[in-house]
Amino acid sequence: MAEKNSILANPAPLGLMGFGMTTVLLNIHNTLPEVFTINSMIFAMGIFYGGLAQIIAGILEFRKGNTFGMTAFTSYGLFWLSFVFLIILPKIIPDLSSAVDEPLFMGWYLFMWGFFTMMMFLGTLKKNFALSFVFLTLFILFYLLALKDWGFISGAWIGIEGIICGLSAIYLAMAEVINENLRKTVLPIGRPIIKK
Repeated sequence: MAEKNSILANPAPLGLMGFGMTTVLLNIHNTLPEVFTINSMIFAMGIFYGGLAQIIAGILEFRKGNTFGMTAFTSYGLFWLSFVFLIILPKIIPDLSSAVDEPLFMGWYLFMWGFFTMMMFLGTLKKNFALSFVFLTLFILFYLLALKDWGFISGAWIGIEGIICGLSAIYLAMAEVINENLRKTVLPIGRPIIKK
């Protein structure tokens, strides 16, 4: 039976905003940890907007037949949920050690997410430049955070790189919403790195 309306809304801006806003807020903490502590605001954003909103966007991308979008949004939604639970589970189950207190192992967690993101970045090379930039800055961020946990580097500049990554996702989300709504390019998203 044919659907009455086969035109589906674009779920990518929802996922990009969930990712971008949560990433910016967490990296404000990474930039100034003595001023902005990890608190309930970060946890709530990680569970609901970074987590659940991205999972919903991923499911909707599945509905549209977009394997890349489904994999990206669902995975990063689950990243945010797992990140929150890495911090709060030891408080709920006292026998569990805290991953945050084991930086060498936490570094491997971040490294694996960086590796996944690097592979996803390769999948963006024939898509718009703005999307490639989001994934490029994200895989760099994951590797920087892993190197920080392993003790090789330090500094607030890592958080600044994360803020740039999050802001680039917010920009792309708003470009997709505004350009589609106004039916013209108001916020450019750039040509693909590799021509189709």
